Amino acid sequence: MTFEQLKSYHSARVDALCPGHPEIDHEGGIEVTTGPLGQGVANAVGMAVASKHLAATYNRPGFEVVNNHTWCMVGDACLQEGVALEAISLAGHWRLAGLTIIYDNNQVTCDGSVDLCNTEDVNKKMEACGWDVIDVKDGCFDIPSLVKALRNARNPASGRPTFINVRTIIDLGSKAAGDAVAHGAAFGVEDVAQMKEAYGFHPQEHFVIDESVRAFFQDLPSKGQLLVSEWNHLLRRYAEIHPELAAELKRRVDGELPEQWKSLVPTVFPKSATPSRKSSGMVLNPIAKEMNNLMVGTADLTPSVNMSWEGKLDFQSPDVKTTCGINGDYTGRYIHYGIREHAMAAISNGLAAYNPGTIVPVTSSFFMFYLYAAPAVRMGALQKLQTIHIATHDSIGTGEDGPTHQPIELAALFRAMPNMYYLRPCDSEETAGSMIVALESKTTPCIISLSRQALPQLAGSTRDKVALGAYVLQEVNDADVTLLGTGSELNFAVDTAALLLEPGIKARVVSFPCQRLFEAQSQEYKRSVLRRLEGDNGRPSIVVEAYSSNGWERYADAGFCMHSFGHSLPGKEAYRHFGFVPKVMVSKLKKYLERNKGARFPSGEFKEL
Repeated sequence: MTFEQLKSYHSARVDALCPGHPEIDHEGGIEVTTGPLGQGVANAVGMAVASKHLAATYNRPGFEVVNNHTWCMVGDACLQEGVALEAISLAGHWRLAGLTIIYDNNQVTCDGSVDLCNTEDVNKKMEACGWDVIDVKDGCFDIPSLVKALRNARNPASGRPTFINVRTIIDLGSKAAGDAVAHGAAFGVEDVAQMKEAYGFHPQEHFVIDESVRAFFQDLPSKGQLLVSEWNHLLRRYAEIHPELAAELKRRVDGELPEQWKSLVPTVFPKSATPSRKSSGMVLNPIAKEMNNLMVGTADLTPSVNMSWEGKLDFQSPDVKTTCGINGDYTGRYIHYGIREHAMAAISNGLAAYNPGTIVPVTSSFFMFYLYAAPAVRMGALQKLQTIHIATHDSIGTGEDGPTHQPIELAALFRAMPNMYYLRPCDSEETAGSMIVALESKTTPCIISLSRQALPQLAGSTRDKVALGAYVLQEVNDADVTLLGTGSELNFAVDTAALLLEPGIKARVVSFPCQRLFEAQSQEYKRSVLRRLEGDNGRPSIVVEAYSSNGWERYADAGFCMHSFGHSLPGKEAYRHFGFVPKVMVSKLKKYLERNKGARFPSGEFKEL
């Protein structure tokens, strides 16, 4: 970054490289986008996990090819966020000795002093979480103590992560020093001038860097180039002794998946009805078993999400011996996050950002609980990180757990999120297609939304067309209506289309697994799938999905959707209770078509059926 670019901080320039919060730029040395407090702590934990895992996997005696240390600088507010504490707890449990948090402890937040809302002993909390704690009492002037703390943190004798509590004064030298006013307000011209004088600068000179400061940093580029040269030399020697490991490491550092990885995707599935969460396991587990790029984790739902492959090894400190007997080591690629959905997603962002493509993190939980994780999922989309989120139990078909676990509104959130593929496959074939999309989407995170209940294997479904976002499942040239369906409810659209033939109504059926992918297609393709403009008055489109209808008005004129929370009933009974019964749907469709006979479509008015 040039000196002129630094001047663009908080400027009106659209091309400014210094936004209000740092934004990810690997070439510029910015590892992750920060801003929402606490996210960076969890990202740092993810990066430390990546380093620990890769070191355990590839380092050999005399060849420490991965040995980086992760430094994370935080303030008072960061440590109050729940996601930070979730991640801190995991880091201590995993004994991530390559991680250091440096706490700028000035005891000030926006509203005032920290003790307005927080009087805990942070050092004792960190120790209880399994961290070493180093106190620096005077972080403003005691530079030797700060340097000593940093050096000790790099190689902790305990093998634990380190927390350096550095006592500071916010806006030291300013009139507002130590006050909450200093937290976000500009200094003002007079205060800036007096601060410059206090520190020995000329008050009227701007953007001046003292020559002694320049000299101090002068040799940093050459030092960095030397380190790169030494590492490349080490890699060449490593390749001579360990050619297979070196080739795999190079492929992963280059962000590439193994050649012919698609051959690992099953081509045959059971003919019987299968929950798509089980289909997902059939697809992903053979890939994860053979492809070291994948690190798969769950928020305490291993039996439910079906993401565990034969012979899998857990990522775990080898010093931890669990009561249940499930142990592991740092080479493991299956992560037990515990009931920490937010940290799971934020740590996965750190894993993905460590070096794009080297690790492709896969998280898993019930879809409803991704609402806990939503801020981190959004940050992954914002940063163009390749993360895959397996969201099971995604409908009212979840059943007796009731409305607390039936996510009727979440799809609207994730479909609206820029750079996010929300995929909702209807059966095993589309689940395979969704996983292929996710593994090929190197700059777009994906949520694959899956059912608890068994879904029929639908004739005409295909993995190859999932990447198109929507495609015609059943075509009828002179159709009276088009039924759009997704995921768990596409089979209702198919059955309804069959029953509509009895009163002489011809219906096309479109599978619609991903709106954002569909929007990326050509106008011609989209029109060929929807066919809304054909005929004298156009053709109505009706969506069938047990979610809120928000967003479907772009593609449909009416819909069988949800307009309330769900209900605690067995899955089939829940669908029946809310009118997802083909005979009932046929009756409502007949009345809708009769009322709108001769009307022009698209109508511009969405009707809840």
